[in-house]
Amino acid sequence: MADYLLELQGITKSFSGNRVLDDVTLRVLPGKVHALIGENGAGKSTLMKILMGIYSANAGNIVLDGQQVHIGGPRQALDLGVQMIHQELSPVLDMTIAENVFAGVEETKKCLGIFRIVDRKRMDKEAADALAQVGLHFAPAKRMRELSIAQMQMVEIAKAISRKAKLIVMDEPTSALTEKETDILFDKIRALRDKGVSIIYISHKLEEISEISDMVSILRDGRMIETRPTKGVRREYLISRMVGRELTNFYPKREVPIGEVLFEARGIGWKNRVKDVSFSLRRGEILGVAGLVGAGRSETMSALFGVLRRDAGDVYLNGRKADIKKPSQAVARGMAYITEDRKATGLNLIASIKHNITSVYLRLFTRRRLINEKNEQNAADKYIQMLKIRTESREKRVQLLSGGNQQKVAIAKWLAGDPDIVIMDEPTRGIDVGSKYDIYALMGELAARGKAIIMVSSEMPELMGMADRIMVLADSRVSGFVERKDFNQEKILGLQFV
Repeated sequence: MADYLLELQGITKSFSGNRVLDDVTLRVLPGKVHALIGENGAGKSTLMKILMGIYSANAGNIVLDGQQVHIGGPRQALDLGVQMIHQELSPVLDMTIAENVFAGVEETKKCLGIFRIVDRKRMDKEAADALAQVGLHFAPAKRMRELSIAQMQMVEIAKAISRKAKLIVMDEPTSALTEKETDILFDKIRALRDKGVSIIYISHKLEEISEISDMVSILRDGRMIETRPTKGVRREYLISRMVGRELTNFYPKREVPIGEVLFEARGIGWKNRVKDVSFSLRRGEILGVAGLVGAGRSETMSALFGVLRRDAGDVYLNGRKADIKKPSQAVARGMAYITEDRKATGLNLIASIKHNITSVYLRLFTRRRLINEKNEQNAADKYIQMLKIRTESREKRVQLLSGGNQQKVAIAKWLAGDPDIVIMDEPTRGIDVGSKYDIYALMGELAARGKAIIMVSSEMPELMGMADRIMVLADSRVSGFVERKDFNQEKILGLQFV
């Protein structure tokens, strides 16, 4: 038997003359959780797409169970026992769980001795068996849209089990999960590992890497930097190897003067999912917003910005009541809103970086209804440099950027109008530590310039590292405020369950 279940040997890949993988070798042992980490753009996704047959390597080999194989597409990878669970799940929501589990590999039976039809009874039985193995006891006929994101994630694992996968790639599997849901997922991963299944685990959450993985490989700029056992490795060491430099203070919090009240929300309500939310926000302040999934954090931000038509409450700017019933009115009053889902609501993915950056404040780049191309180019170049967006050209489509660079574009498009109030909903979700650091530094710079920032985050260390004050939401209401001098993780968590 081969020592390694999988060997990716000397993988090299270029796009349009740009080398994104350079002689990368990755070896995965049977029955182990192998973490793969690196900044966005390091080459992790490209390497896994080569493994799945989505891309072809320019050089290198894939060896599975000691045999060199050619993988021409995801179906062939599946036949070889390799399954990938993508970060952005794409279930067919109006199909049943069983139909999703067996999509593309439906069980069939003979009908009238001539035709073959789908064997729904067999599919339901096998789907139920696979679901039970991941702790789900739903009816296989249940529609996918009735499940939570965490439950859909478990269905994906059940799909891999039903297809007898011996290697499962998990790409940011906890990005939309709560802490409790993450614990359940980790239990299932350990159970799979104990049955001899290998896992390639991709995540930017380094605390997860230490908890769940046996081995860790580090990619940087398309090169394999190091592979080592995870046990005993320090988080700071992983960060320095990922980014190629020391980040001496991961949360570069700047102490700036807190000025007068700039913004107030009084009694904000929306459809029983935002209930009597009131708070104030001062110049130079970073107000963190904590709360469990479903506590109403994003709904509150959308109601403040006019995305949702609130049915109660008022907002005040500089002490004066502001009529904000739609986003254009919020923008006109110096507000910006970086939404939590950059791909769905934050960016025009098929447009260029330049056109995304100038999209919100296009009037600043027009004269007599004609766009001033030079001014538009200068603005794009300015924010590409300011936010360290990695790209060969301002004309590059946003969909071709890494997640961290996409997030920077989503932020840049709001900075072009020099807003006074910046709402950031999960500003660092699913991005690498280097990009996170750049965004934290930008937040500090904005605060130093007298801007007021609301930062919604599911990551407690991030909130405690960057906020001056934390507002906690529970059951769609404000359950309390905690000042920076009183920050305590247990105290903040306790307010989430009030």
